[in-house]
Amino acid sequence: MKEESVTINRRDLMIQGDRMKSAVNLSGEEIYRNITENIRKVMRGQDMAIRRLLAAFAAGGHVLLEDYPGTGKTTLAKALAQSIDAIFTRVQFTPDLLPSDIIGVSIFDQNERQFRFHRGPVFTNVLLADEINRASPRTQSALLEAMGEAQVSVDGTLHPLEDLFFVIATQNPVESRGTYPLPEAQMDRFALRFQLGYISTEDEIAVMSDQRRRHPLEDLKPCVSLAHVLTLKRQVGEVRISEELKRYIVDIVQATRIASGVELGASPRASIQLMKTAQALALFDGLSFVTPEHIQEVAVSVIAHRMVMDPQARFSGQTAQGAVEEIIRSIRVPS
Repeated sequence: MKEESVTINRRDLMIQGDRMKSAVNLSGEEIYRNITENIRKVMRGQDMAIRRLLAAFAAGGHVLLEDYPGTGKTTLAKALAQSIDAIFTRVQFTPDLLPSDIIGVSIFDQNERQFRFHRGPVFTNVLLADEINRASPRTQSALLEAMGEAQVSVDGTLHPLEDLFFVIATQNPVESRGTYPLPEAQMDRFALRFQLGYISTEDEIAVMSDQRRRHPLEDLKPCVSLAHVLTLKRQVGEVRISEELKRYIVDIVQATRIASGVELGASPRASIQLMKTAQALALFDGLSFVTPEHIQEVAVSVIAHRMVMDPQARFSGQTAQGAVEEIIRSIRVPS
């Protein structure tokens, strides 16, 4: 039994070593392409949404999907988790959901005469916070520490989350009954907010054909390991960005704080996240450096949801998205 155990341990170490070697051999562009092609098997006509989702994922941020029911938000989250062989947890947010239902709770063990912490669904790799705006502000705030610092505090004890922790939150932009608007502090924790949108007629027909007998998610297999994902995240940080482009990012973000009709502009966290997301996009495109186009591509998705428009501007039809687009047009692009 002892020799058998040693053999098994050696075999596990060899398998783990092979996975690490394969992770090193694959470039960030190849890892991105593998995940993208895998997700496309179940998400048709959503290439831009997949690109943005993976950019936030590789940059270490979190995503808020704001779209109508039935557009594939949950399917996208599940497809990502299955593609990277990660632990996936879904929490349906409701008005009666408590913070302990998310982060966990300490329960007294009568046999050992001490409290034991029972982990909540936040201890996962990919967390889907479905209809997050249906929970009370108190429950929503339970995610703040987890999203910002990858840890939770319970009874004065810090519990670190997994090395890979990614939140995909969804909300319905139309229905308002029984919902609580996300506070500015929570919105600032999301790296990107974007919509999936409706797909084309041809793609919708193809989706119907795909699901005629069973959902394609049931046949989706992992295409990369967690070691590959950690390699991807590390390579994102190695992408170069010039001082001129850093100043370009800061100029865009600072302009939101003085723009007409804006009550609250974007924070420095927006500058950091815009830089990291642009680095991820450059890596996906096979480049070792960031270009102005990468910054412009995701500037609205990174910045707009962090802004608060004043009531008069909203009444006149001005939006945060339009304000960011105008700022991008007005600021000189570094040559």
